[in-house]
Amino acid sequence: TIYMKVKNNDTIRVHYKGTLTDGQMFDSSEGREPLEFQVGTGQVIPGFDSAVIDMEVGEEKEFKIDCDNAYGQRDERLIQQVPTAQLPEGLSPEVGMMLSSTLPNGQQIPVKITEIKESEITIDANHPLAGEDLTFAIKLVEIV
Repeated sequence: TIYMKVKNNDTIRVHYKGTLTDGQMFDSSEGREPLEFQVGTGQVIPGFDSAVIDMEVGEEKEFKIDCDNAYGQRDERLIQQVPTAQLPEGLSPEVGMMLSSTLPNGQQIPVKITEIKESEITIDANHPLAGEDLTFAIKLVEIV
């Protein structure tokens, strides 16, 4: 039998479980189809892309990705105050609620309400995993 190893531009399928430094799980493919992506093309975070190189089908691996190779450091400039008068009519803001914000170029980004005051709310456009070091346990299911 010839064992194929993962290389750049291969399309692969992996089962994965992602945990934070404190062991809290933030994502998993359990109970779902495996994650399918093309290696080395930026479809997944950089540290995940490089970790799968040279894996063989059936192989399992656990690896850590520091935040710089995951979702980056938190950027305080992405935290902003918005006057409540600018909120959509009928919206009852709550801390932790996710809203969608439109950038000047028309792109929609998710933002999270982090604080509510009488005349303004504070929103955070950082990725929820920004500033976090991540650990993944993966299993290579197939090279497509």
